[in-house]
Amino acid sequence: MARKDTVNALIRRGVSAKVSEAISNAGFKIGDLKKAPFELLLRYLSEPDAQDLLNKIGAKRKHLDVKPTTKAKAQPKEKDDKKPKARRTDLKMPVKVKALSNQEKKIAEILGKMKVSLPRSIIEELAEYQNRLNLKVKDLEKVIEKVVEQYDLHKIDAHESIGIVSAQSIGEPGTQMTMRTFHYAGVAEISTTLGLPRLIEIVDARRIPSTPMMTVYMKGEKKSDPDHAKKVAASLEETLLLDIADMATDLDNMQLIIQPDMKKMAAKDITLDNIVFALKKERKLKGVVEKQGNNISVKPETPQFRKLHQMYEIMRDCRVKGIEGIKKAVIRKQDNEYVIFTEGSNLAKMLENDYVDSSKTKTNSIMEISLVLGIEAARNSIIEEAAHTLSEQGLAVDKRHIMLVADMMSNDGDVKAIGRHGISGRKSSVLARAAFEITSTHLLKAGIIGETDTLDGVAENIIVGQPVTVGTGAVNLVYSPELMKKNKKRD
Repeated sequence: MARKDTVNALIRRGVSAKVSEAISNAGFKIGDLKKAPFELLLRYLSEPDAQDLLNKIGAKRKHLDVKPTTKAKAQPKEKDDKKPKARRTDLKMPVKVKALSNQEKKIAEILGKMKVSLPRSIIEELAEYQNRLNLKVKDLEKVIEKVVEQYDLHKIDAHESIGIVSAQSIGEPGTQMTMRTFHYAGVAEISTTLGLPRLIEIVDARRIPSTPMMTVYMKGEKKSDPDHAKKVAASLEETLLLDIADMATDLDNMQLIIQPDMKKMAAKDITLDNIVFALKKERKLKGVVEKQGNNISVKPETPQFRKLHQMYEIMRDCRVKGIEGIKKAVIRKQDNEYVIFTEGSNLAKMLENDYVDSSKTKTNSIMEISLVLGIEAARNSIIEEAAHTLSEQGLAVDKRHIMLVADMMSNDGDVKAIGRHGISGRKSSVLARAAFEITSTHLLKAGIIGETDTLDGVAENIIVGQPVTVGTGAVNLVYSPELMKKNKKRD
């Protein structure tokens, strides 16, 4: 959105659309242009265009300071008689791609003789089959020929409108999806939204999903111990003061009396000291906390009824134990280990827990993954969540189409929605934006600022009745009578 604002601001100052686009694509803002050296602008513009740009925005030409600031720096340095420092020999380049195995080398040699190439993942898969079946060289060559043939069939043709194909691939099965929720392990307390509502959540890049949940894996030898799993689950659940105790107001002594339920406290593994510590830790609570037998009293610093009421409101929401946002935790056994499913999500705090396996624990909140683990993890999460939602409904969609959607949503470094507040609203074409939503507003705004449309995309060419720039419409045919005559003479 910032790039678009920069282009519009420059056009309003009289700068041409071509120069404005070039400058905004280079990452400049108007404030940066006034400070930028002239040599830096020449990397992206011609000298007349760069000078015209500075004149239009009212900035002076600035040059890089390459001259020495003092005489001492201008003088040539004397030769240093000291020996040059020895280069370090212990430095090694990190190995990012593992070496080919023996079977993979054989397959690569066969592909080299055939003068074709395959992706590394397919070569690895072929090597696994070869290790398992131990095929003869002739049979292996026949298998590789079939694989290459199928690989070529699945390639996308040049100038193919992959965006529309992907949209159709996901949108058409989406009309067959049901609207329902799915309950984990038959437990009604933990449910997650699936079907069409979940797919809408993913493509809309909702900040908080309607049913946030986490799948928590434990680490260590005790991950198959049910008692240990119960303790970890109890420590993760958010426990408020009102969940384990009753509160009463003593107006005679101007204090609040907390009466803990010992059975609930024992089930949650909480002591009176834990409650006292949580109350003292609460910043908003300004009062004196004391133990009175099995009860706890809290007095305000100044005995006023208004302050007593304020303290009551603060204390009822005081968190005694657990992670904020984790409402419930349910245990389920999977592959000889216990997995905890939580209602609510807090990935950052969950990864800090010593009992949690941070490499396997996941959440269905894509925006939370983006904030904690980064944009690449968020992209993978979009692919996984969308593929799981579609496959759960029994719908087969090519994963590459889902990957394209995920790439479009995350290629700018932040997760964008597919809508007027995201990808569709950021299109450079006026007609493409107008064709999506709020047509009159887009056309009026474009007319006011003098925006131009180069008609490069599919939607805008369909609107004006021109051939679209995909497939055969992406190339031009030229007829030359002279060449035709020459070819006929040769024949």
